[in-house]
Amino acid sequence: MKTPNRYCPIEDYGLIGNLETAALVSKHGTIDFLPYARFDSPTIFAALLDRDKGGFFSIEIECEEVNHKQLYLPDTAILITRYLTNVGIAELTDFMPVNEENSRFALIRKLKIIKGDHTVRVELKPRFDYGKHGFHVDKENGSLAIQSEGSDKQAFRLICSVDFEVEKDRLSAEACLKARDEISFVLLSDDQPYSDVIDDLGRFVEKSFDSTLHFWRNWANQSAYSGRWQDIVRRSVITLKLLTSCRYGSTVAAATFGLPEHIGGQRNWDYRYTWIRDAAFTMHSFLRLGYTCEARQFIQWIQQRSLEIDAADELKLMYRIDGASDLEETEIPHLEGYRGSAPVRSGNGAYDQFQLDIFGELIDTIYLYNKNAEPISYDFWLSLTKFIDFVCENWQQKDRGIWEVRDGEKEFLISKVMSWVALDRGIRIAEGRSFPAPLERWRAARNDVFNDVYYNFWNPECEAFVQYRGAATLDASALLIPLVRMLSPNEPRWISTLQAIENELITDSLVYRYNLNNGASDGFSGEEGTFSMCSFWYIECLAKSGEIDKAILYFEKMLGYANHLGLYSEQISLKGEQLGNFPQAFTHLGLISAAYQLQLLLAQDGRS
Repeated sequence: MKTPNRYCPIEDYGLIGNLETAALVSKHGTIDFLPYARFDSPTIFAALLDRDKGGFFSIEIECEEVNHKQLYLPDTAILITRYLTNVGIAELTDFMPVNEENSRFALIRKLKIIKGDHTVRVELKPRFDYGKHGFHVDKENGSLAIQSEGSDKQAFRLICSVDFEVEKDRLSAEACLKARDEISFVLLSDDQPYSDVIDDLGRFVEKSFDSTLHFWRNWANQSAYSGRWQDIVRRSVITLKLLTSCRYGSTVAAATFGLPEHIGGQRNWDYRYTWIRDAAFTMHSFLRLGYTCEARQFIQWIQQRSLEIDAADELKLMYRIDGASDLEETEIPHLEGYRGSAPVRSGNGAYDQFQLDIFGELIDTIYLYNKNAEPISYDFWLSLTKFIDFVCENWQQKDRGIWEVRDGEKEFLISKVMSWVALDRGIRIAEGRSFPAPLERWRAARNDVFNDVYYNFWNPECEAFVQYRGAATLDASALLIPLVRMLSPNEPRWISTLQAIENELITDSLVYRYNLNNGASDGFSGEEGTFSMCSFWYIECLAKSGEIDKAILYFEKMLGYANHLGLYSEQISLKGEQLGNFPQAFTHLGLISAAYQLQLLLAQDGRS
């Protein structure tokens, strides 16, 4: 049965991956998004961004009425899609084998008939280079070699147990199956051996399934969290792992690009890169849950970035997963965009923005790693001091802020707060390890930043700390003030700020980042949804201020805004739909942090 609309809702997708790239599989069993073969590579399937030109890989049961259900095998990234019909049940298993020592690409799809007789139709429509190029096919030794018609010569191999026919711009196959029948499809990169797969496809699929199952369950069982919300915390940390490169240790902000923050709007960014800010917060979550290996790999990645530059201001806001910084933003005019939301962009024009807050998030993560995982080396410390010195000397500078505004630089509150964090955590590392450091100068700067925030960002008319110096508007990023321990959650000015934010930006558990009409702007008109990561910041603030029952209520209500698999995009629309790139790391790490804080307070109250 065809999807009733051209585009599935964003929340109708599940994520699979191999820690180098990731694919989105719809509830109807169609792969509508797949960069090949890295997170930031051009796509071979992108029907999510253009139903006609993007490309897809669909498996359908031909029946007048088909209900679809989708679930993950618990504690894994193995996705099950069920086709429920009036004549029986079919079950599709999608996964990518994970081998952290050999990251070659493979994608496996296995369809099994549980009950009844079914006619199955399979369509494979590869479109290379973001839908720009079609393909040609060569049959080679029992497999199909599929290559781009473009000059890039990108190619992959399809091995399956059914015969495909070439129909214009796609490959198609049809099979009549009965109960207990199985058919499998394996996509391999064209640079790896495949004769063993052809010789015994069933054995290869089962062996790959078993190893993937064991990998994810063994990894999930390392989690140190065993509280009330264990299932959703594990799903979130598995999602963060899926967005982390096993080769480089870097984490992308989201799996996708071009998904709109407002249907028909222009805020359609590419999130498939490593933001220093997002990755640092992600490592914080990994550390809290006991995943020191992931944190160590990121520390090594960021250490390499610090060694590549001579001055702190050369540190980029974001990088490709391998540390490259060629992120020039371009539009892809031949893609219509999700539900007509154009333009679709690859690359990200914010890569060379100056955002002062990233130094705070980075130094805070290194502080936590040094304190709770393993001590950093003195050589690494020496490379970090240039960042702390830079903040000491430049904290008064204007920047683009955490929301990456494009209409001019300002002195943003959150940039000052995170400057304080950078100085404070740098001082703590130096004192804890007795490292040489200009502590008197750093302490003086830390005091200056604190006083500047406390006196100059306080608006007595708003009775709140405001978005930027001289503003009269609020910003949800202020919710980080007690979370980074700059002010106590019982500080009167903070309590007043929280109340003002609740009145202006919060409805129930849903939080807008700021008022689009009178705050700093990203340069685009139109609406946007509420930011789910801000909701989890708010929940954590409530918990820290002693309103734990209210925090738990809002936390559990926010869980109801996840999709059927426990995944979140960046935003939630007025209609409760997921908006923006999907799934988004920041939202999931916010969930983990809130759950961790709630469980800690429940244990202290004897209510765990």
